[in-house]
Amino acid sequence: MKPTMTSLPNIADTQSKIKNLQEKIMNQTQETLGEKSSSENFAKSLGNAIENISNNQMESAKLTKNFELGIENDLTKVMIQQQLASLGFQMTLNVRNKVLSAYKDIMNMPV
Repeated sequence: MKPTMTSLPNIADTQSKIKNLQEKIMNQTQETLGEKSSSENFAKSLGNAIENISNNQMESAKLTKNFELGIENDLTKVMIQQQLASLGFQMTLNVRNKVLSAYKDIMNMPV
């Protein structure tokens, strides 16, 4: 027995039902999380972390230059600042590598 056109579900109705469900889920998510979504909070946190790392690197370069010119006499302060900058940069690279690895894993998943 062949299915007739009337027995098949209407694609437009199905799409509108899916859109309604998606809107309900988004509304419930926004109510649960408040006004800001978690992606905005994540983006701000990530931006702040990168800005802190950049500031540490600039401070390290400044202290190193001042030490070489004889303005700064505290070698331990210079070395600690260089280590902070180095660790921050290494951590940033590791996070980037993990994100890229996760992205590749997701893209290679079968559909």
